[in-house]
Amino acid sequence: MEVDRNTRDGGREMDLRASGVPVEQVVQAAHDELLQLMQRRAEIMKRIGTVKQTIAGLANLFGEEVLGDDLLELIDRKPNGRQPGFTKACRALLMEARRPLGAREVCGDLEKRDPALLARHKDPLASVTTVLNRLVDYGEARSLTNDRGRRVWEWVSDSARNSEVQNSETRNSDAQNSETQQLASRH
Repeated sequence: MEVDRNTRDGGREMDLRASGVPVEQVVQAAHDELLQLMQRRAEIMKRIGTVKQTIAGLANLFGEEVLGDDLLELIDRKPNGRQPGFTKACRALLMEARRPLGAREVCGDLEKRDPALLARHKDPLASVTTVLNRLVDYGEARSLTNDRGRRVWEWVSDSARNSEVQNSETRNSDAQNSETQQLASRH
C-alpha cells in the first residue's frame, strides 16, 4: 500500500489516513511541540530582556561610551536612522522603570520622551495598553494589580531559579520534539 502521493508541484505528500497512524495523534504531537516552542520563545525573550537590562544598567553606571554603537543600538539607546518603534519605546520604559507602571504613566513618559511617537496614534492609551499586553504575551512583562485596584505592568527579569526551570523544560521539550519527528518519519 502506498502512503505517499504526488502533489501538483511534483513533490510528495504523506497520506496519514492510509498510513494507519491516527491523525489525532500527529495533530496532538504537533500541538504539544508548538506550545513548547512558544514557551521557549517567551523564555528566550525574557532572557534577552534581562541581558539588555543588565547592559543598560552598566551603561548608566559607567557611561554609554563603554559600549559600542552596535551594542547601544541593540539596547535601544542609539537611533538607527528610522522612526523608533512604539513597542520598542514601551519596552525601554518598562525596562528602565524601578517599579510597575500603569498605561497612563507609560503614555505620560512617552509624551515626555517623544511626543511625535504618540501623535501618530488615534488613541494612545489603547495603543499603549495593547503593547503592554503583548509584552506580557511575549513573556517580557508581567501584569499586576496595584493597591488601588489598577492594572500595572513590570519588566520581567530572569533569576537563577528560572534558568533551572528553563533547562529542565528544554530537556523535556527536546525529548518530545524527538518523539514528534519519529512519528512523522514512520509515515
